[in-house]
Amino acid sequence: MVLATRTEKGPADRKTPPRRTFWGSTLGKKTVMAVSGLMMLGYLAAHVLGNLKVFFGPQEFNEYGHWLRTMGAPVLHQEWALWIVRIGLLAAVVAHGVAAYQLSRRDIRARPVSYAHKRKRASYATRTMRWGGIILALFIVWHILDLTTLTVNENAQPGRPYENVVATFSTWYGNVIYLTAMLALGLHIRHGFWSAAQTLGAGSATRDRALKAAANGLALVLTAGFVAVPVAVMTGVVS
Repeated sequence: MVLATRTEKGPADRKTPPRRTFWGSTLGKKTVMAVSGLMMLGYLAAHVLGNLKVFFGPQEFNEYGHWLRTMGAPVLHQEWALWIVRIGLLAAVVAHGVAAYQLSRRDIRARPVSYAHKRKRASYATRTMRWGGIILALFIVWHILDLTTLTVNENAQPGRPYENVVATFSTWYGNVIYLTAMLALGLHIRHGFWSAAQTLGAGSATRDRALKAAANGLALVLTAGFVAVPVAVMTGVVS
């Protein structure tokens, strides 16, 4: 008679849960969103400063447009630095969008049944970020076609950015598209900066008020800076 003996499973026989990568974790995706968002925020700050040069007249604004294509010279060939910035910005936009989408899907899968009592503040912030992101993504495509490739700019003059800006904001649809996108941008920055600070560990009980003030201030200043250009064209200050 043979008695069955209990055998211990060795280390090789035990199943270990798969290790989750940085990108595969929720914290990793939120960190990617935070870092890419701050990269885009830095670009927006530089972009709005460049846009405001339109108030100094066509010569200075057109010279600024020419400098963008020659920055880095003579070390870099013409437009190389500009393309490096564009590729880096595109990578940040794609990483930000993909992480946001995947986090949204993960959140939906985690709670397939809607809450009986939704938290109004969280729900509002989520909807604002989601729809704001979609509006901004569509705006980026239109903005490139309008002022970079000049595809949809009816009165485009290649090599004359000042005239092209005036042409865009001399149309009702150009103003509606731009102003709607800038409103969405302001709301996105307001909530996004705050979320990025929390994700990266900058938030605390003593710093929360300052961070909220910084988020509101950044959103207000950048939105006002971008909106100033179409308003100036509409009112004849820039023509």
